Amino acid sequence: MQFHNGWLGFELGVLRRLKFESVALPFTGEPELIVRLKSWRVRVAANDPMVWSYTKALALVENNTEKLREPHLEMLLDDAYIPRDKLDNPALLKWFNETDAWWFDNVRFNAEQLEPYKRALALTAAMMVGDYVLSFNEQTRSLRQPLALSDTFRLMLGCVTEPYDNGMRNKTSNQDVRSFVAERQHTDLLFLRLPTPVTQTATRDPIESWREEWLRGGDEFWIDLERAQKARLGSRVQSKQQYLGFVEDLLRTASHIPTWAIAHTENGFISNDELVDKISRVRKVSTIYSKDFSDMLGVRASLIVAGK
Repeated sequence: MQFHNGWLGFELGVLRRLKFESVALPFTGEPELIVRLKSWRVRVAANDPMVWSYTKALALVENNTEKLREPHLEMLLDDAYIPRDKLDNPALLKWFNETDAWWFDNVRFNAEQLEPYKRALALTAAMMVGDYVLSFNEQTRSLRQPLALSDTFRLMLGCVTEPYDNGMRNKTSNQDVRSFVAERQHTDLLFLRLPTPVTQTATRDPIESWREEWLRGGDEFWIDLERAQKARLGSRVQSKQQYLGFVEDLLRTASHIPTWAIAHTENGFISNDELVDKISRVRKVSTIYSKDFSDMLGVRASLIVAGK
């Protein structure tokens, strides 16, 4: 889910009420929240099983000082539109026209020459370019600004949050969420933003899908990825009972973390009461915060706090 400013404000408002100096996030998703937590001088351990989210967190959370300078941009964007022998990633043609596909393929190829934090910054800005391009459809394509993607990239890079050194050892990872939590993250708080339940027949989110296929170099990985995530929170489910079972399993694995803040979007699949009942089987729920976003987003948000 893309962040809505009111949604981010709601989560930050609740977290300000809690006492913690470190936080672990099994599902990072978009990095806006952890960027703000980092600025609070909180030590962050951020994880996500998706490479696109990990890449953004590497650029904006683990990275404290590295920036892209003009020589890096010249190397990155050099001959970005010139075709090579063949596309490294033919799956790009599912998402973009051939000219744009070559740009993304070449930028991804050039980015590999950068050191990790600079590469992550470059890829983060390029993801913003791709999201922009895909925001237009047949009816609205005429509204797209007549800029070359390289010029759009420079504009998007200017919108990327400046790196900030909070004096902490912030870490990012790209692991299965259960493995991440089972490593006994030594943090005061677990912030668990529950993933939207995905049924066996549901299609993948197109924005997340193009990003992942671009960064992984193709679309052949999906079957193996889903197999690796099977029977874990975040995998496809057949029923709400199965989903709630995955939630309970992860929370039991996280029993060593003193405080939990569990973010839930009530959208008709699982009610807040059902979730609270499941959490209460593992640990006593102390407070429930809720905010209605039905006018704007059609959902209700809750943050459920439980502590030892």
